[in-house]
Amino acid sequence: MTENDTMTEIDVLNQLSADLMSRREAILRMSALLGGVALIGSGALIAGCRAEKASPFAAFTPDDIAYLDEIADTILPTTSTPGAKAAKTGAFMALMVTDTYHDEDEQIFREGMRKLDEANQKKNGASFMKSTPAQRLALLQDLDREQHDYSEKQRAESRKKSDAFISDQKQQNAPEAKVSASTAITTNPPNRYFRMMKELTLLGYFTSEIGMTQALQYVESPGRYDPCVPYKAGEKDWASHA
Repeated sequence: MTENDTMTEIDVLNQLSADLMSRREAILRMSALLGGVALIGSGALIAGCRAEKASPFAAFTPDDIAYLDEIADTILPTTSTPGAKAAKTGAFMALMVTDTYHDEDEQIFREGMRKLDEANQKKNGASFMKSTPAQRLALLQDLDREQHDYSEKQRAESRKKSDAFISDQKQQNAPEAKVSASTAITTNPPNRYFRMMKELTLLGYFTSEIGMTQALQYVESPGRYDPCVPYKAGEKDWASHA
């Protein structure tokens, strides 16, 4: 990092403090600082701007947010530290989807809320909200496993085709040929919505006060710089200062 980059980061942090920005606005600005964009879900972008996105969809209701809270809390439940619901992650998810997702991604997310509940009805004979914590966890594990297996299969196929293409180019002795035969991964894999929910849960929780100060170790910045600190197995990771 150059001296100019360091000054830019300090300037941004000072501005965040001076303006008393919301957590959403802080994430938007820090995303711009750290390369211009931050990826959320699959293809949705957070851009560092103040303009609010006009959503064609109805606002998330209190029941929707309560539902998202329970999904998030199943992903990150209360253990020795408070879970995702205590950090109001459901409201964070709703805000980010409404304000930062492209319309196509927002539609996938909202339809995913319905699909998840329908899958739970089929598996457990009840709505997600009326199911036990164990039933909820079993469903989300099924969705996660299906999405993971699909992604691994796509990666394997992509590597296989890439290797075959490179081998073919070497045989033809054509180094000037452009690599254009890469595998096109399906843009809408199964349970894509669940990956969105999972990533927003992690982002919302670990940028919340609870996540930063209780699930992680946190030292308010600016402070003393310690390039090397002792680590003991099982200790909590450190929260970033972004």
